Amino acid sequence: MSASRTAASASAVLEEIADGVHAYVQETGGWCVNNAGVLLDEGRAPVVVDTVATEARARRFGEAVRRLGGAAPRVLVNTHFHGDHTFGNALVGGPDTVIVAHERARQEMAAAGLGLTGLWPGVEWGTIELRLPDTTYDRRMELHMGGRTVQLLHPGPAHTTGDTVVWLPADRVLFAGDVVLPGCTPFLLMGSVRGSLRALAELRALAPRVVVGGHGPLAGPEAIDETERYLRWLLRTAEDARAAGLAPLEAARQLGTHPFQDWTDPERLVGNLHRAYAEAAGGPESEPLDVVRVFGEMVEFNDGRLPTCHA
Repeated sequence: MSASRTAASASAVLEEIADGVHAYVQETGGWCVNNAGVLLDEGRAPVVVDTVATEARARRFGEAVRRLGGAAPRVLVNTHFHGDHTFGNALVGGPDTVIVAHERARQEMAAAGLGLTGLWPGVEWGTIELRLPDTTYDRRMELHMGGRTVQLLHPGPAHTTGDTVVWLPADRVLFAGDVVLPGCTPFLLMGSVRGSLRALAELRALAPRVVVGGHGPLAGPEAIDETERYLRWLLRTAEDARAAGLAPLEAARQLGTHPFQDWTDPERLVGNLHRAYAEAAGGPESEPLDVVRVFGEMVEFNDGRLPTCHA
């Protein structure tokens, strides 16, 4: 990994992780404080992986992209529909930028709109314009940047139903979106536990050297293994709690100490248990759950306080 590390703002850094490949890491890494990427192509505008949540953050990220690549991105890839990865599309991208995502992500983005802003009314979101992807794909898509191939891979339902991971095979760099969140609690309420386990197996088979998670610090392939350990622990926890007749919120409250309690955003356990319960009951993977109600239970688990959002 290159030692090149450039300050981008008080809470974000750009780090060159391969020749011309930069990770934009927003520090703290919790709710709505995500990571992104900038891929340089000599003589052409860059390719960007994801944007950010607020107007102020998007303007800072857009400035960083233009300093590195000399122009607005020619292609902008959204790894999934959540607003922290997409709300900056209109500000980071220029009028000629082509935005690419999985076909399900576009549908989910259109349906969700700016709803995320309602969960944290105290955040200074600024002026945000929802800009949907221009181009979508189903299972796999390739971008060609000079001599570099960039693969967009859909691993099936995992964090959401429309995830994309961005794989640079020659550099062995993986932008994993929220399928992998180093040091942060996974969040599967809108995805699938079983699907996530399959996705992790696919990512491990790529043998990445660097993993840029959707949130959290830069990591290596151990982040995939750590995420799998959490998911298998989650399934065992859900099985025991269901057998004891406990609802997900009850189960989370009675759990006590556990190996993952110090990961960022531990209240996500409640949402993850709801997903694990639904799958254990024989429901289809990624069947819609009542996100607003479950988020309310996460607030209850958090002693009645909204989960901390630093966006």
